[in-house]
Order: sequence, then structure tokens, then C-alpha cells
Amino acid sequence: MAKLLAKAAYEPVKLSAPAVLRRAQGKARRDVAARDQLAKFDAKGRDPIKIIEASNRHRLQRLVPIRYARMVQSPFTFYRGAAALMAHDICSAPTPGILTQICGDCHLGNFGGFASPERTLLFGINDFDETLPGNFEWDLKRLAASFHIAAREQGIGERRCSEIVRHLSLTYRTRIAQCSEMKALELWYQHVDLSTLIAMARSASSRKNRIEMAERAVNRTSDHAFPKLAEMVNGKAHIRDQPPLIYHPTHLADFHRDITHFWDTYVASMPDERRALLDRYELVDVAIKVVGVGSVGTRCAIALLMAADNDPLFLQFKEADRSVYESYAQQSPYPNHGQRVVVGQRMMQEASDIFLGFARAEHIGVDFYVRQLQDMKISLVAEHMTAGDFDDYAEACGWVLARAHAKTGDAALLSGYLGKAPEVDTAMAKFSRAYADQNESDHAALVAAIKSGRIHAALDLPQ
Repeated sequence: MAKLLAKAAYEPVKLSAPAVLRRAQGKARRDVAARDQLAKFDAKGRDPIKIIEASNRHRLQRLVPIRYARMVQSPFTFYRGAAALMAHDICSAPTPGILTQICGDCHLGNFGGFASPERTLLFGINDFDETLPGNFEWDLKRLAASFHIAAREQGIGERRCSEIVRHLSLTYRTRIAQCSEMKALELWYQHVDLSTLIAMARSASSRKNRIEMAERAVNRTSDHAFPKLAEMVNGKAHIRDQPPLIYHPTHLADFHRDITHFWDTYVASMPDERRALLDRYELVDVAIKVVGVGSVGTRCAIALLMAADNDPLFLQFKEADRSVYESYAQQSPYPNHGQRVVVGQRMMQEASDIFLGFARAEHIGVDFYVRQLQDMKISLVAEHMTAGDFDDYAEACGWVLARAHAKTGDAALLSGYLGKAPEVDTAMAKFSRAYADQNESDHAALVAAIKSGRIHAALDLPQ
């Protein structure tokens, strides 16, 4: 056994190999990158505005000022929109090279509730635009820094912010260790539902927040969205223009022709049982919809479908470009970036939207993925959260991130590297505090760039 363990330290071990060998190999990875080195990142000498401008290259330029206006509101909203900047900063840092499927934009705002096909309200990661196979710590670092930034923004002291991040990292390590002892199918079937999180809440305010999240989620369906987003015009359903965030393009006939072709491609790509369901609906209208912070400027639209007897369904068409990590990690193995997003989501989530699919808009050469617009998708609002609330939420997010990484990587290898001692927790706390400082500096650079006229920010569209 000793010889096998020594061999495991230097040679790749298959996932089907005994867990003890894989843990030994993970422990040996500390010689490649010691755990305290996870605190490192390199932001020296780079121009944050230049990197953000480069990330706008393929966006709709008339919407970019809205993106800047949303990013500049606070250091946390800046952080949400600056995934490309963080990828630049952390991907050159020392790494043990332990790969999983990563979310890529793993901040606390991209966790929340969503419905399974069986209508169970699950909790997990719910945004995968940047997903790609990559180093596990890229997700952990982005999530850790998001907690420090958000908690600091709520007036929580630096020592307490670091404690929250340590709790996040401890939860992640502990859950990875537990996952490493599970059978393969047991791990694959594991899920975290919102009712479990409500029961786990340790404070009254955390329990209240989670109950409210569940209550809001129930009302986030197409039926509830219809009066807000649509209206009847001459007896026909129609998406209501709400500029600058929802609008129909000027050349409507060309737009609808191109969308019809795109729709047919998407439907043809779906499994037969999903096409049988889609056959019950008619595509009646499509409009542009500006969404999110980091996604502003990408091509996004909402589609209104109607079945018999005023039965609405809203779908979202969302542009999928290269992951911001593709400049630093392996390229996507898929010819369509929508497929990259869809596969990554299906791998990392416990269950996924039944309408999740992808297609390419050939007339503009752009990849898209398709999903329900809401489908009970809801996120926790960090505003007014207490330190205890952040602690509880960090535990929830650390759990589901560990599950996603264990499901798509090697939990035993990862557990062997992470270990039982708090070195990784200390490194994450050190990293998150330093990166929160860096993020504030970068946010200030954006404020200065807007004031100087280098870039233009506006919450409205140019006329």
C-alpha cells in the first residue's frame, strides 16, 4: 500500500481508483501549490477600465452605458459585472491544478432558489454564463471575495467579514470531505432544497429571509409575470414595451423572420418529449430585454408563447459568448457556446429547467441558450443582512458549491489537498480581504473614468 500511495503522488489516478489513493495524490498537490498560496493574486500594472472595455467588444454598444451605470452603483455591483477582471487577476496565481466544472461567475448573488421539474424548490447555483472546466479555487475565491465585499458594504467589521469567509471555506472543506466518502450515485442524487435550508437556519432573521425567499419564488411564474410583461391587443397577447429595458427592435418584420428560424432550430434540437410539450404552444411575440449587470449589452430577448385558453409561457433567449476563463484555461469543447452553458448547468445543478436548450442565430452568427424566464428562480437580497445572516448564507453556498465540484470533479483528490487543518480557510480570508480592497480601488477607477468622460454611463438608451 505504501508503494501505491507514493505512486499516487506522482501519477494520475482514475476516478474508479480507491479513494485513499486519490486523497494521497491530492495531498501531494500541496507540493505543487501550498495551501497558503491560494491567498495570492496578481493585479499589478493592469488597467481595470481597459480590461472591462475589452469585455464589451462583442456587446451591443448602445447598451454598454447601461452596463456601466449599473456597475458604478456600489463596489458589489461593480464586482458582479467584473468577472473578466477577476479572471485576469486570479488565473496566474499558484494552483494545485485540481479541475472541476466551475460556475465561473460564482458570487453570492448567483445562488438562490429554483424549481425542479417536479416543482420542488431547490437551492443552488443559478447562473452559468461563464461555466467551463477549470481550477476549483477560481470558484471558491470568487465566492469568498463576494461575501467579504457584500458584508463590508453592510457595515460589518473587517474581522467579522473574515470570520464569515472562514466559515464559508470550512463548510466547503467539510462538505467536500463528506462527498468524498459517498458512493457515486449517492453523490449524483444528492440535492439541497429550500425547506432543508429553512430548517437549518440558526437565527430568526435567517429563517425569516429564507421563508420570504420561498414565498417570493412561488409567485415567479409565467402566469404571474404575464400582467407585468404583456397585454392583450385586439384579442392577441403582446409583450408590452417598457424602454429602455424591454423593447421591440425597429425592423420588426426582419426580427420576427430571424427569430422564427432561430425558434425552429431550438425546437428541433430538443428531445422528442420536450417537442411534444412545445407543440402545445404558439410563439406569439419576442422582445429585447436588458438583464443583470454583467450581462448588460449581450443579446437577450424574452419570448411569449401561448397555449389554449390564455395559458402563457415566457422563455428567455440569452447570448452565450466565450467564457472569460477561456483565455486562461482550456477552450470550450463545444462548437456552440450555448451548449457549453447548458451542459455546465446540467452537470452542476441538481435538476435543470425542462426547456433548457441552445441554438445558433445564423443570421448574426451568435450562440444562444434558452430557458424559462423565471420558473421560481429567486435570489437572496444581501441588503440589510446581519453578520449572522451572512454566516448562515455562507454555509448554504459553501455546501452547494462543494456538491457541484464533487459531482463534476474528484472529491477525494480535492479533499486530500484541502485537508482537515484550517490553512485553506485562512488563505481564503486573507485573499478575500485583499481582493475586497482591490475591488474598491477598481470601482473608484470606474467612477473616475465616468467623471473624466473616458467612458459614458447612462440608465437610459440613446435616442
